[in-house]
Amino acid sequence: MKASILLFISIFFVTTPNVDESVFWGQNGHRATGEIATQHLTKRAKRKIDKLLKGQSLAFVSTFADEIKSDRKYREFSAWHYVNMGIDESYEAAEKNPKGDLVTAIAKCVSVLKDPKSKEEDKVFYLKMLVHFVGDLHQPMHIGQKEDRGGNRIKVQWFGQGTNLHSVWDTKMIEAWNMSYIELANNAKDLSKAQLKAIEKGSVEDWVNEVHEITKELYSSVKEGENLRYRYSYDHFGTVRNQLQRGGIRLAKILNDIY
Repeated sequence: MKASILLFISIFFVTTPNVDESVFWGQNGHRATGEIATQHLTKRAKRKIDKLLKGQSLAFVSTFADEIKSDRKYREFSAWHYVNMGIDESYEAAEKNPKGDLVTAIAKCVSVLKDPKSKEEDKVFYLKMLVHFVGDLHQPMHIGQKEDRGGNRIKVQWFGQGTNLHSVWDTKMIEAWNMSYIELANNAKDLSKAQLKAIEKGSVEDWVNEVHEITKELYSSVKEGENLRYRYSYDHFGTVRNQLQRGGIRLAKILNDIY
């Protein structure tokens, strides 16, 4: 019996395909943002969301938009996970993707959720997508350049292992911190009411432009092929934590406004 179990485990790890971790905040990042958002929801919003998701948490559904990528019928949503912008461009001035982007994606989700005529199944679908997209918006490399696919083509090493700049920001630093999403959420900074209001202020376009300022710094933070180690995490993990928290607060703001 034990031998059979060990054989199954071995086969699973050998045959299970690797997840492309270069296209999204890692699971812990998205879940932390969902958990932080939950902490800032009004009671009414919590009730409405709980009813729609039938008890599933925002953290639980936060990875849904990535999980459906393997299903061809959802290909139309692929471009909704990012915004391509020139390094010195604003969102307003940048050429728009005809297939949509994070800004149009969030607008679509909000419109479906606000529409009293929307079917419940559509509201559930777009609520799950919204949770994910607001998280993606706050990952700086999702507001990157088209020519390098948001840092995916900028090859670096992470503690001697080959990867790319996008992946470092999506998953590598968070994984190296070795905290659960609950720990990440519960250890977010204590903020005053004034600080919360400042984070909530502005439009989705304003938030994209704000995040893009961080993106600019990240492009200049590394050299092609550089071996990133403890120092890089020391210099930048604070930004990761800030972005997870800001994403959660803003997601809650959007949901509280809807409900």
